[in-house]
Amino acid sequence: MTAYAAIDVYDFDSPQQEAQYRGLIEELRCPKCQNQNLAASDAPIAQDLKQKTFDLIKDGRSDGEIRDYMQERYGDFISYKPPVRPSTWILWFFPPLLLIVLIIGWFWQSKRRQVVARGQKDVIVDSTAEPLTPAEQAELDRLLSRAENVDHDITSPEDKK
Repeated sequence: MTAYAAIDVYDFDSPQQEAQYRGLIEELRCPKCQNQNLAASDAPIAQDLKQKTFDLIKDGRSDGEIRDYMQERYGDFISYKPPVRPSTWILWFFPPLLLIVLIIGWFWQSKRRQVVARGQKDVIVDSTAEPLTPAEQAELDRLLSRAENVDHDITSPEDKK
């Protein structure tokens, strides 16, 4: 069985018109396929939009006029590069703002971890503190030596038998 493929054959007056057509169908998105441009889509609506693009080019319309026509009819979704306006601010500004917030959070978290690792969390250093007295130093040494001699083995005496 022979397979037939649909091939777009348009007769342009000049190579500039053909280049304009190719550029536009690469830039405009298929309303049905959503993540394919008109050039890659075989959907009936894409075929209609290709034909309309060809007709508008033959009428002498500019790229901007054709984009405006398509956006007026199909909304901002038709373009991979929607215009900057209040309805599209979230598309343009949310990703960079989210990235900035995440970077600030990462720096804050890493700084906080450094402070905790150094043992300086909520510690106020009193530079006027006096050194330990000999009795206090002896008591501290006794407590530290006792802590070093403590058996840190968590197994019970019955388990050791």
